[in-house]
Amino acid sequence: MPRELRLSEIAAQAKRANSVEDALHAGDPPTLHDLTESLRFTPNDGRIWFDTRRMLLFGANSFGALRRELIEALGPIGARDLLMRVGFSAGASDATFVRKHWPDSDDAGVLSAGERLHAVMGMVKVETIRRDHDIPNGTFDAEFLWHDSIEAAEHVKAYGLSQEPICWMQLGYASGYASAFYGKRVIYREVECAGCGASHCRIVGETTNERMDDIDDLSWLQLDRHTLPNTETPTRTARRKTEASSPRVDNPSGDGIQRIVGISAAVSVALQKIERVAPTPATVLLNGESGVGKDLFANALHRNSLLADGPFVALNCAAIPDTLIEAELFGVEKGAFTGAERTRPGRFERANGGTLFLDEIPSLSLEAQGKLLRTLQNGEIERVGGGQSIQVDVRIVAASNKDLFQEVQAGRFREDLYYRLNVFPIRLPPLRERRDDIPLLVEHFSRHYAGRYRKSITGLTRKASDALLEYHYPGNIRELQNLVERGVINAMDGGPIDVFHLFEDAGFSSNPGPKLRINDAGDLETTGPADSADARPSSSVDEPEAEREVEMLERVLSATEGNVSQAARELGITRAKLAYRLQKLGLDPGAYRYPNKR
Repeated sequence: MPRELRLSEIAAQAKRANSVEDALHAGDPPTLHDLTESLRFTPNDGRIWFDTRRMLLFGANSFGALRRELIEALGPIGARDLLMRVGFSAGASDATFVRKHWPDSDDAGVLSAGERLHAVMGMVKVETIRRDHDIPNGTFDAEFLWHDSIEAAEHVKAYGLSQEPICWMQLGYASGYASAFYGKRVIYREVECAGCGASHCRIVGETTNERMDDIDDLSWLQLDRHTLPNTETPTRTARRKTEASSPRVDNPSGDGIQRIVGISAAVSVALQKIERVAPTPATVLLNGESGVGKDLFANALHRNSLLADGPFVALNCAAIPDTLIEAELFGVEKGAFTGAERTRPGRFERANGGTLFLDEIPSLSLEAQGKLLRTLQNGEIERVGGGQSIQVDVRIVAASNKDLFQEVQAGRFREDLYYRLNVFPIRLPPLRERRDDIPLLVEHFSRHYAGRYRKSITGLTRKASDALLEYHYPGNIRELQNLVERGVINAMDGGPIDVFHLFEDAGFSSNPGPKLRINDAGDLETTGPADSADARPSSSVDEPEAEREVEMLERVLSATEGNVSQAARELGITRAKLAYRLQKLGLDPGAYRYPNKR
């Protein structure tokens, strides 16, 4: 027989139910109720969904076991860095998700959603102490208490109390979420931790500045710091000690921009492959679209290789005329041809004992490909006009923005050279496949250009941040870099970058198809070709841009009988730029030479 309830007990249960219901609907949207309503279980097909994203129900014991394996395999520092990067990526992804699904929510609601998501996922209960943010003035200051941290509990269970804070993945999550929201790098640090014996965890977060910008706090974000075991030489060790003992000088306009920045899975896979192949002498083929940073990855491979003490020599094959490519690669003997007044070593000789990076290798002529193949097979070169073979020890890293196998099938690339280069291919992802890295890249470029142009930039407005996260980037990282540079130049000193500082009013994309423009309300909107037809000349409505460019180039090539240099002068552009456009459009200048003999 069920126990009878007193009226006071019924009232208490109703009060607790009302309290839970109030908590679910409290605050700005998305509330806890909004977030929990987005969580759906479909056990019949083995899936759990958070709105449109597939989720995984992962037990605390399993998480603890995985964490222990990482610590044992990578050491505490390596495990910390990896878990913080994973957390950062997850936080940035969740911030993008919240802004997309609750676009009308104000800034306070978006920030609060990160705290609620932490609770919904079962990681920790968040108590807000303070949260102040002012994007126009570039300030962000927050403090939270974390109760019942699963990461602290699992660490104590495995290792006992720690001397250092250990909520690594949760810290990375908070930093990634706030950075994606703010458009500028925000770093949280744990000042109290339950894993160290405290009753709760306490974290504080702010934008990176002189007080927080030290290597212990930020080293986990720098992915281009991979050093391989057993690759140290006495020279490199001595040089590193000298650099470490030298005073650190911040040079915002120096080489700091030439660094791989990213925490996404796609970048991590590429860097892991570089780690594996770097200690070997194997030839590497980098495949990726234009603007993905192939030169940076090639440089990272060289620095982590056994040839790091040797030179790193780069050559853009598309920028060298066919008549000069042999001399550029293999060198010239004095008197080999008119104007050769002295002996000049080629790129192979200059790269001897190091790495030779051949970018845009599909642009080489078939004749040049044959000579390159012979050098790769024999390890010997012969200067133009010379008769003596010169032995070279060079590691080749080639790069292509085209599918080389398709080029082989089309007869434009030698099959034997393809197999010689394709020893260890590495695919470099386009920016649209690594959107989690956009906040970090934006912060990196904005900091660089703010220093270069001596301006104080406080961050990005929400509209600007949303626009950069949603844009499709046909030009990849190079296009993002140009956008941020433009934004820094246009923005007021001491203020944030807004969307109109980044994109032109009349439509941004030069490609056919959808364009971005700013409407009367100041919001970024997508327009199709038809929307901007009135703004273009009538002749361009029925004639695609690419076809008009091809016709113009064909006329100039016919008039100059295929002379690319003369055609470039006629058009008022550089020869390299014209050669690049001809290659992109599939036009062969040789087809226009000697028209009377065709």
